[in-house]
Amino acid sequence: MKVSTILSLLPGCALASDFLSVALYAKDPSHLYNVIRSNSQLDYGCKPVVLRSQEEHKLHAIVSPEQLQHLKRSLSSEVRIDTLNHFSKRQEEYAPIGSGDRFKGGKIAPRGLGSRKPGESADIGPILNLDEVHSALKGLEKEYGIELFTAPHKTYEGREVYGAAVNKAEKIKKDKQHIYFTSGIHARERGGPDNLIYFVSDLLWANKHRKGLTYGNKTFTNTQVKKALGAGIVFIPLTNPDGVAHDQKNSNLWRKNRNPKSAVATDPRSVGVDLNRNFDFLWNYTLHFDPSVEPASDNSSSEAFYGTGPFSEPETRNIKWVYDIFPKIRWFIDVHSAVGTLLYSWGDDINQAVDPEQNLFNPEFDGKRGVVEDSVYREYIDEEDWYNIALQANRTTDAMVAAGGRSYAASQAVGLYPTSGASDDYSFSRWHKDKSVNKVYGYTMEFGYPTNFYPTTNEYLNNIIDTNAGFLEYILTAIEIGLKD
Repeated sequence: MKVSTILSLLPGCALASDFLSVALYAKDPSHLYNVIRSNSQLDYGCKPVVLRSQEEHKLHAIVSPEQLQHLKRSLSSEVRIDTLNHFSKRQEEYAPIGSGDRFKGGKIAPRGLGSRKPGESADIGPILNLDEVHSALKGLEKEYGIELFTAPHKTYEGREVYGAAVNKAEKIKKDKQHIYFTSGIHARERGGPDNLIYFVSDLLWANKHRKGLTYGNKTFTNTQVKKALGAGIVFIPLTNPDGVAHDQKNSNLWRKNRNPKSAVATDPRSVGVDLNRNFDFLWNYTLHFDPSVEPASDNSSSEAFYGTGPFSEPETRNIKWVYDIFPKIRWFIDVHSAVGTLLYSWGDDINQAVDPEQNLFNPEFDGKRGVVEDSVYREYIDEEDWYNIALQANRTTDAMVAAGGRSYAASQAVGLYPTSGASDDYSFSRWHKDKSVNKVYGYTMEFGYPTNFYPTTNEYLNNIIDTNAGFLEYILTAIEIGLKD
């Protein structure tokens, strides 16, 4: 069946107001692991994450009313469930989406929150729409002379993906860009592109005016600003424009892109691929992982559908392409919401620095990865690398906590459940496969609160403050640890 025919048959997707945000609690985390295994198709946000606490462990999910009733019937007595909110009750509070172009096609440059004087208005307007993300980049180009680029692969719906390279003053040199940021890979995670746009605009404004930056209770000097810009930044603020356009239009918690190749005519949620399961990192999970775990999904109706092959999607090929153009990138963050953490490699199993034979490229361990409670397999990482990436994660989250006082924690990406095909692990794995490329430390930043993908205006502003303080601390720490192998 032609994809155009499939799309014509698909009914309208459910709105965000049809879903509920829930939390499941258990004293023993193994009971929550069992919930995940028994309900692999539930929407756990970016990934199932069991949050530790001294008294009770917690697992967040987004469910339909029907799924909620099924959960209540099937849960063991050791697990309790609370409904945190019904999305319809928050709809009037959601930060709105911009309806025009506040940057006038690039005639006006954006300015972030860190460059505002005490008492100066923090009103930066609604969440950026697609056109505004591009015009904001053009505004930064006009005002500060940054270099824009267009990634080579158009999306399924024919959209182009834009990015930029930024330095302190000199002309961009492709072997001088060491920091790489992306955002917008999951469409519903609103505010991610804005976080990057306003952060870069703050750096450029402060550099030009010889000022420092202040994010909440966290202050950076002009010397630190110049040092950060000197590291060289590459960023793509919006990697999934088709998905974001669909989500902003329909408010239906859309996560994937809009490729209908694997769609089922009777299921509107089967359109699209989870781009953060589409990278070439243990992508074929049925081969590489223990059969009891499901780090991605081969079901197109799943929010974690991994596509038809590694890098089957133009969006992920664009992210990969940047490494070819800027070969000295050393540090990478993919910006997401909403958990409140900074995740570092590895994401397939618990780290260990003892047995290098236990590594993602060794077929001897296929079918054994991903059971985090056992000791059959643990993913090897060099001890120095492990120290560096954990140090970076803790310093970055400490800065985010200091800025706004909200809870952020560093964690290994596997958390308490594995993933495959993710951007952060792919970035780190490139060097492990091919020593001729630069080693990249990859991270996933999860701003905001669990499953709170549509922030209120106040939350939207707080998210910018948190992430921007984190981004700047991240770059400064990267410089301290090292920009080169």
